[in-house]
Amino acid sequence: MPHRATPSTKAAQAAATQADPRWAAVAARSAAADGSFWYSVQTTGVYCRPSCAARAPRPENVRFHDSCADAEAAGFRPCQRCKPRQPTALSHHAALVTEACRIIEGAAAGEAPTLDALAAQMGLSPSHLHRIFKQSTGLTPKAYAAAQRAQRLRSALDNAHTASVTDAIYSAGYQSSSRFYEQSAQVLGMTPSRYRAGGAAQDIRFAIGQCSLGAILVAKSDRGICAILLGDDADALVRDLHDRFAQAHLIGGDTAFEALVAQVVAFVEAPGLGLNLPLDVRGTAFQQRVWQALQAIPAGQTASYAEVAQRIGAPTAVRAVARACAANALAVAIPCHRVVKSDGALSGYRWGVERKRALLTRESAPESAQPQAEKVA
Repeated sequence: MPHRATPSTKAAQAAATQADPRWAAVAARSAAADGSFWYSVQTTGVYCRPSCAARAPRPENVRFHDSCADAEAAGFRPCQRCKPRQPTALSHHAALVTEACRIIEGAAAGEAPTLDALAAQMGLSPSHLHRIFKQSTGLTPKAYAAAQRAQRLRSALDNAHTASVTDAIYSAGYQSSSRFYEQSAQVLGMTPSRYRAGGAAQDIRFAIGQCSLGAILVAKSDRGICAILLGDDADALVRDLHDRFAQAHLIGGDTAFEALVAQVVAFVEAPGLGLNLPLDVRGTAFQQRVWQALQAIPAGQTASYAEVAQRIGAPTAVRAVARACAANALAVAIPCHRVVKSDGALSGYRWGVERKRALLTRESAPESAQPQAEKVA
């Protein structure tokens, strides 16, 4: 039996355990934490996975381990309830979802399997497949198939050998060109003809401003604001915009547009006031789900990457959530700065961790203490 803590060390051990971010996962029986660490209980001599359904241990009796081997080397035996050496339910579900994705991806254009057909092929009930698929990917099987169809369309439009836009639409699996055109802006961010031309027919107006965070570039398409970029170098921001819209007509903003930029700058200085302007949000179906979840985080509050993954119904997609945050081109309007690590620490921010810290600080400060907007260049 592992050595028991003496009374004189129990209070210190309890405090150390409760200060460890892994303790929160144990207390919540978090299945998302399974496989990242294991914990042992001094009084029982066993070790468990974080999601173990056994009665919660007292914190002074808990020790954390990086692997099953470490726990066993310390003298603990595997729990017979959670069986920590066996594959987790999440890993089993991930394998099933991977198989389902391959089936959807391998289906002929326009012949994606229905939920019932897909479940029958995998030997699962439709409701169970729907649930684990959404938990793992953040999408339903139907939405995943739609995303694959959209990707085939983009590839067909990019292919110089595709004879026409109509051919691209039908080869991607769309059954009606008229119904597709009704949703083309959502799928491509523009019409198929404009997409095929690399956005060459699209006008993007932009202007550079200055705010307390440095240089700010605001760009707007005919659908709404499509970029809010922050940085130290105005020229670098323009190059970034050009890379994003390589074939578009980039037009410097006039006096009226600069008034709009000033409105955006004022919003960046005081995010709690909100931005009452249309956004042209472009991204994959999963990215848009993440970005919608970010917009639901109130100013002055934060959420962890794991919490965002939970909110979109994909608790295992923590890394994918982080990548979606990094892909965001609408600083502050889509508040990826409000996403932090599980222990509350600040992690990467595409416009710099110091800007992230400054934004969070000002959002938690009284309005009177927030900096004033500077002029548009």
